[in-house]
Amino acid sequence: MIKVLKADTEVLQAKAFTIRAEVFVVEQQVSREDEFDEYETICQHFVAVDESENPVGAARWRVTDKGIKLERFAVKATHRGQGVGSMLVKAVLEDISEKKGKGHFLYLHAQLTAVDLYKKFGFQTKGEQFSECDIMHYMMFFQS
Repeated sequence: MIKVLKADTEVLQAKAFTIRAEVFVVEQQVSREDEFDEYETICQHFVAVDESENPVGAARWRVTDKGIKLERFAVKATHRGQGVGSMLVKAVLEDISEKKGKGHFLYLHAQLTAVDLYKKFGFQTKGEQFSECDIMHYMMFFQS
């Protein structure tokens, strides 16, 4: 059974970073410098783990000058299509609501393959597709 945890310890954060490195750096060929940025220390990190505590997914969120940005959603290839992405989105939205309350502008940059996932949670696309790290994205937003 998969569970999503706040990655609020070094051990859990390392597990989240392992998934991000596997999915973004290795699989999608994003540079390590682009994936791991100056915001790591100010973000709220999450990790999805299996019954053996092995990491299978990751995500983070942070406050920006535009609102609250959801970022770095990644699911291990072997666990895609099993609801892990939805579990991560739900956990992040609940955490934002607990810490910041309602009425905030939430946004993210969604890879095209993930747009439908975020739409299930009420996010809407805005503007044209754009390239980020040579991967096509849509900006998506939600008013909490």
